[in-house]
Amino acid sequence: MRAIIIDDELSNLQNLQALLARHCPMLEVVACAQTRDAAVTLINQLQPDLLLLDIQLGDATGFEVLQAVRHQSFEVIFVTAFDRYGIQAIKFAALDYLLKPIDIDELMQAVTKAEARIKGKQANHQLDLLLSQLQQGRNRPQKIALPQFKETRYVQTDHIRRCQADNTYTLFFMADGEQLLISKPLKEYAELLQPHGFIRTHQSHLVNARFVKSWLREDGGTLLLDNGEHVPIAKINREKVRALLASMVF
Repeated sequence: MRAIIIDDELSNLQNLQALLARHCPMLEVVACAQTRDAAVTLINQLQPDLLLLDIQLGDATGFEVLQAVRHQSFEVIFVTAFDRYGIQAIKFAALDYLLKPIDIDELMQAVTKAEARIKGKQANHQLDLLLSQLQQGRNRPQKIALPQFKETRYVQTDHIRRCQADNTYTLFFMADGEQLLISKPLKEYAELLQPHGFIRTHQSHLVNARFVKSWLREDGGTLLLDNGEHVPIAKINREKVRALLASMVF
């Protein structure tokens, strides 16, 4: 695999290049860049298989690099120290990211995953989705990528009726009745989807408020959904859930 590293700090470039040389021999670093313009030029010229891309590039961002390049068939591993919105956007698109300081095991896992995608010659729908979300604006992503064993599903957030914890997995219940089992915990999706009309009613339940039909007083509080399903509300969450439902515009 041919890779380009993009980071505005020379020490970070050198450190990451050394880690890759030592722990990821399948990867050939063909170039490094410290600015948005240099990165775009190198990507268009060299057409790499993989980018290791910092989110913050001085007064520019890694997202601006992706929006400017012509060649977009590469995989991307983002590298960042803090950008909270960046992390959320990346998680929506199910792309890999590494937090600084870089953990060697996480680096190796991310590169191995990228290698598998590249060998499979799959279209990079995750990158397409990320760019689409960025163009739509920061506050309301319309789709989320849900990685499964054999595929990654891209679903509209407003087509998700509810989510339920299943040990370390999350079961997604779709509006059309389909169920998707995803190998990530509910906590991660609660954080992602809460700004988009989803309410954490219980440790094991996350509900899309647009599908809530009524609040039932049975057992101290249960949400009745439009398809007849009942979703429990933990006692500790009742006032919060009531307030959230009252404040939402559907």
